[in-house]
Amino acid sequence: MYKICLVEDEKNLNNLIKSYLERENYEVISYYNGKDALSHTADDADLWILDIMLGDEVSGYDIIKEIRKESTVPIIFTSARDQDLDKIIGLELGSDDYVTKPYSPKELVLRVKNLLKRAYANETEKIIYDKYEIDLDKRQVFDDSKELSLTTLEFDLLVMLLQNKNKSFSRNSILETVWGHDYFGSDRVVDDLVRRLRKKMPKLRLNTIYGYGYRLS
Repeated sequence: MYKICLVEDEKNLNNLIKSYLERENYEVISYYNGKDALSHTADDADLWILDIMLGDEVSGYDIIKEIRKESTVPIIFTSARDQDLDKIIGLELGSDDYVTKPYSPKELVLRVKNLLKRAYANETEKIIYDKYEIDLDKRQVFDDSKELSLTTLEFDLLVMLLQNKNKSFSRNSILETVWGHDYFGSDRVVDDLVRRLRKKMPKLRLNTIYGYGYRLS
């Protein structure tokens, strides 16, 4: 899970952006003023979102200068001023992207996704759920560093559910996704697969929707 530090002094906007990012399964640390953010520039983070003009004596420029003393972490600047000079200064100080207010939260989320993808393209893609760590590239699952033995179908079902948390799936849709469109047989094989996955990973909050299918919460 990527960790994002968000520095925005407009509280409602900060909370809105945080909610959008958390829906994408990012961990978000919010700062509502520059002073607080400045004291955490050495903290571990995968990306910073910095507003240039903040409500105290510390600006986004001050924060990026501190970050860049020790780190090359990706940084997105935001500003209500559509000034070329702001963009130039931000880029010179080491920002990776610039978004002008007012902006759509969806646009910012898209920029975050693209920047993280470029910055960490060579890293293994992993999903963290409770104490489980799922390595998508190596198709491995760990429970507190202990590797679990999952079959191909069990792993495919697990990834499908993890990438669509809180979404309800019918047995037929699970059959089509995990077994493929060419499968012919009873949809009760889905129940058996779910039972095996629950036994191996009891901390999964895998709910049964009676008469329909399953949902991971």
